[in-house]
Formats: sequence, C-alpha cells, structure tokens
Amino acid sequence: MSLVTRLQQLALVAAIGSMSIPAFADEPVRGGTLRMIAQPEPPTLMLGLNQQGPTQFVAGKIYEGLLRYDQELQPMPGLARDWSVSDDGLEYTFHLQEGVLWHDGEPFTSADVVFTMEEFLSEVHPRARGVLAHVEEIEAPDEHTVIFRLKAPFAAFIQSFEVSSAPMIPAHLYQGTDFRDNPANETPIGTGPFKLERWEQGSYIRLTRNEDYWKEGKPYLDGILFNIVPDAASRAVAFETGRVDVLRGGDIEYFDVARLEQMPDVEVTTEGWEFLSPTIWMQFNLRNEPLDDPRFRQAIWHAVNRDFIVDSIWSGYGKVAKGPVNSASPFFDDSLPDVEYDPERAIELLDEMGLEPNRRGVRATIRFLALPYTETYIRMGEYIRQQLQQVGIELDVTQTDVGGWAQTLGQWDYDMTINLLFQYGDPALGIQRAYVSSNLVKGSPSANVSGLDDPAIDELLTRAATESDPEERFRLYSEFQHEIVDNAYFGYLIEAHFPTVYRNNVRNLVNSAIGLNDNMAEVWIER
Repeated sequence: MSLVTRLQQLALVAAIGSMSIPAFADEPVRGGTLRMIAQPEPPTLMLGLNQQGPTQFVAGKIYEGLLRYDQELQPMPGLARDWSVSDDGLEYTFHLQEGVLWHDGEPFTSADVVFTMEEFLSEVHPRARGVLAHVEEIEAPDEHTVIFRLKAPFAAFIQSFEVSSAPMIPAHLYQGTDFRDNPANETPIGTGPFKLERWEQGSYIRLTRNEDYWKEGKPYLDGILFNIVPDAASRAVAFETGRVDVLRGGDIEYFDVARLEQMPDVEVTTEGWEFLSPTIWMQFNLRNEPLDDPRFRQAIWHAVNRDFIVDSIWSGYGKVAKGPVNSASPFFDDSLPDVEYDPERAIELLDEMGLEPNRRGVRATIRFLALPYTETYIRMGEYIRQQLQQVGIELDVTQTDVGGWAQTLGQWDYDMTINLLFQYGDPALGIQRAYVSSNLVKGSPSANVSGLDDPAIDELLTRAATESDPEERFRLYSEFQHEIVDNAYFGYLIEAHFPTVYRNNVRNLVNSAIGLNDNMAEVWIER
C-alpha cells in the first residue's frame, strides 16, 4: 500500500466517524504474506543436510532448534521451554515444549531429539559432529525431557542448539534410512511456524502458515513468498515497485542501499548477524602446489587491497578482517599483525620461491572456484583475479551454481575460493570445524576442506574448547590466531556488516541474533 493511499484511507475513517482502525501500531495483527527474495536459490531445503546461507534463510522457518538466542547471545526458549546445567558443567537437562507436532501431524518427542543428535547430525552435519564429540551419552527419561552428559566441561555447549546448528529432524521419517537419499528431503517436514507449500524451481518458494503451530496465535503471517530474481538490478526494482517487502544483505548492490533508504517508509538495519558474525576469506587448498608453500599464500594476501574491497565493492558495509576470529568476538586478539597491501613484497616472495614469470608475465596458474552467491561476491572475485594478475599469479576460473560450488569444494577439487565463515557465537562452534584435522571429511563444504593438518592447531583448539577459565581460553585462542596468520594458512578479507532493507510496516522483523534466518513466527505486517 502506498503512503498516499494509506493517508486517504485514514482521512476517510476520520470523516465518517463510524469506523475504527483495527489495531494500534504496537499491536500485532494476523494476516498477509511477507514477500522476500531468495538469492541465490537454495540447493535444498533439508537444513540438516545443508547449512549454506540460502538454505538457512528459507529453511529456518520450517525447522526449529531447541534454543534461540537474543542479540547478546543469551539462550531463549525454542523447542525446549527451559533447561538447566549441573554445577560441574557436565549435565545439561532440557524440558521440551508439550503439544508440538511435526508438519505431518506426528508428535515431537524426546525420541526425536535423541535420534537427531545421536544418529542424524553426527553422521551428516560437520559442525554438529564436532560438538557431539564432547557428549558421553544422551538420555530421554520421558517424552519431554532430554539429558546430555558431557565427557568434560564444554563452555560453548549451550550455544550449539540454534536452528542451523542442530535442526530437529523427524525420527519417524528418517530412522533406518539413507539420510542423504531419503525422499522426505524433497518435502521437508519440521515443527516450525511455516510449511513448504510450493517450490517452483527458478521462480519462487512459497511457505504457508502452520495452523497447528505450538505457539498459540502464531505465526501472525499467512505465509512467506521467496521470489527467485536473478540479478541485483531487478531485485532493486522489485523493492522499489512494491513487489517485495524485504531485501537482505547481498540481494542488491551495496551502492543501492543508501538510495533505497531515502524512499518513504523504508528502514535499514545491520542487526541480526550477532550470532553468525560472518568473516569472508580466501580459502586455499593446502594440499596442492604452490599453495602448500606459506610464501605463496603470503604473496596472495599482500597482493590484494582489502581496503578497496571494503570501501568500493562493499560500499563500507564491513571492515578489514585481521584473522580467523571476528572482532565482534570476546576472543578476538587485536594484537594480530596487520597484513599490508604490498604488491612489491608479494613479488619478492614469489622470487624467493623461484617462480619466474614466463613471456606473458605468469609465474603460476591456480584453479579459482568462484563463489556464486551475489554480484558483490562475483565482482570481488574478479577484482582479486585482476590484483593477482599484477604480481604474476593467474587464476583459472571455474563458474558454477551454489550446489555445484558446494559439491566441488566438498570434494576438495579446487585450489582457491572465496568463502564465508560464520562464527556461531563461539570459536569452538563456528571456527574450529574448519581448522581441525579431525574434520578432514570429504563430501561436505562445511568441514575442513582446506587440508589443514597441524598438530599444534589441533591441540590449541581442543584445549580452548574444553577450558573453563575465560582468561586461559582467550590465551589459547590468541595463540591459535597468531599461528594461523603467521603461517598464512588462509587470506582473510573482510568482516561483513550485511544491511537489511525493509518497509517499516513490517514489524518485529529482526528479533534475535540470527535475524532473517530465524523462524519469523512473531513478524507481522501493519495494515
């Protein structure tokens, strides 16, 4: 509804005096479809099998975890109504919500939780697998109680139940099956406030209200429509013309954000990323020459102007990253050395390696797997290609879709790519999985796909994960950060500050630390 039309309606109400406005601005009203954009299109909506950003965004309304988290990263009730932790930090007891149904009408019980954690996620979810390695046993004394007993204290355990970290999976559909080939993957069944109504590949994904949702009176929305719009310019036009209500970070070119913010009744926020705190990095396959030489990796890092990436490609929506831990984390070590943009130093390092330029000025050629998320990532990849070309490193670029990128990365069939690393509230949850040798698992893009196999790194991360003293945890994570940066195992680019652009009649849009990835049960549209 345009602003003019709304003013005309309000004037009419005042004139006839016999009508009343149905709700005050702070009173949620039921109804309406929230229109958003899913770009790129998710490869699947089975969140237990795939935790890429597009899947999290859409499937986070279908599936649920035991807990949610506020913007200070404190746990809030989810499928667990309350919980307790023993004094020794070894026992976590969760009391489940009662009356919860799966979308197919079957009851959700503690047996689903035990199956999800012990069987499903431990097999297919690399991040959850790392968490579950700390668990001695899981017990379900009754249908609405689950007890986790740990082998040793694990400070990050209470933050490991967010929906993409541990989505609850229906045991009655998956137990005893091949999880990856189960036909139920095509029609995801969760407990969330919305159900999949229709997925028209390449066009839209439509979710509809779960009328049997366990939170009384919710969700407020009738449904959510995710439009598949292939280019940023068209997505910006869709918002301007009222076809969509919300744009998340990356949907449009960042230079368009400031322009759209000037439109009437439009708001912009960067909140809702506190739990994920994304860091964008250049990920190297350390198994392959010449990337197995730290001098080559250092040369790449020195050859890329990261300030230009922040200021010109991301229009200031981010900051230069110093290392593997996001600066928003309490474990970030600000004493890390700055890796300066220094092409001359990059050439010196390549000379030290004996990589002489050929007649075309090329010293080495490596395979670059382009990240196909949005135009911004594609432009950033092209910029990095041009920057490396200046020092004699040629990128042989492979372009693919999101599914192809994930498959290629998971099979280790690349030399270098751009990737996002979500922090997930604690380094033991979001960071460790990409660095420890125990997660050198082929087939998953979320595992240690780089081939990093450093006993010193393994020991530091293992000790930090189980350490209960905060100061000692900081010291261990500090040492880890210095080891990674000193060896240039990866090239860190920026910490992204993703902006959400939305119409201000969309209320309560961001109400947790995962923002638009959350279930949206409490989002409503003022009319």
